[in-house]
Amino acid sequence: MKVLSKFTARPAMDGDGVNIKRVADFLNTRFDPYLMIDELKSNDQQDFIGGFPAHPHRGIETFTYILKGGFEHRDQLSNVKAIRSGDVQWMSTGSGVVHSEMPLADANDGLHGFQIWLNMPAKDKMRPAIYQDTTENPNPIVSNASGATLKALAGNWQFAEASEVIEASIQGLAGKGAIADVTVTAKGEARVDLSAHQSVSAYIYQGELEYMDAKGEQLIAKEGQLLMIEPDANTHIKAGNKAAGILLLAGSPIKEEIVHMGPFVMNTQAEINQAIDDYQQGRFGEIV
Repeated sequence: MKVLSKFTARPAMDGDGVNIKRVADFLNTRFDPYLMIDELKSNDQQDFIGGFPAHPHRGIETFTYILKGGFEHRDQLSNVKAIRSGDVQWMSTGSGVVHSEMPLADANDGLHGFQIWLNMPAKDKMRPAIYQDTTENPNPIVSNASGATLKALAGNWQFAEASEVIEASIQGLAGKGAIADVTVTAKGEARVDLSAHQSVSAYIYQGELEYMDAKGEQLIAKEGQLLMIEPDANTHIKAGNKAAGILLLAGSPIKEEIVHMGPFVMNTQAEINQAIDDYQQGRFGEIV
């Protein structure tokens, strides 16, 4: 696996005092079509008990994946869902969504999950919202003989040595986005076919990953680091001395100028101003 660049998640706070780690770029869009990865990982309820009260979005897609604990999601489209361990939720917010995400009352053993934002192309930013989750259609999982397991969260995935294509139940992310959770035992490995994608990154949420940098040096990436990697048909993923958990984020850059303000990502300042006015005037609707 050849790494082109490396980034480290930084502590941040969002919602009602929720402590998270974040990797984001709303200026140079180096992760295009992805904008942000938030990781929430804590066994202390005080880090997340406030949750994310009702708030709007326009012009982005939010992709939520839970490893432990869970949230109750509510939105103005009348969706009310408990998103628990192993579940994925995808919202293509388009012209507007108002939603809340609050910790489940029965999630007493901590919370570990991710929210990923993807940009939407200008032509789709004002289309009606789309909501989908996997609560009734679990994510497909495949394992190899070298200690690796791949869970397809969105899009299509394939081990390089296998003919079988693993199709996630969630398809159609902006920027041809595809997301997978790959877990690898200590010193285990996998070879993944990433040749269909123009841009790929790997976020290490557990353990450590061995990799080669642009100069050919062998290095170790640890928890909380995001690696931009060179996609090919035989991308080699290998854990270090600790078992690894990795989110693979793949897609095709949208390559459009964006303007970002809080929960809104549009293409011009005028569109941002309109989004703010529409929300303030109640045109996004309300959670019932």
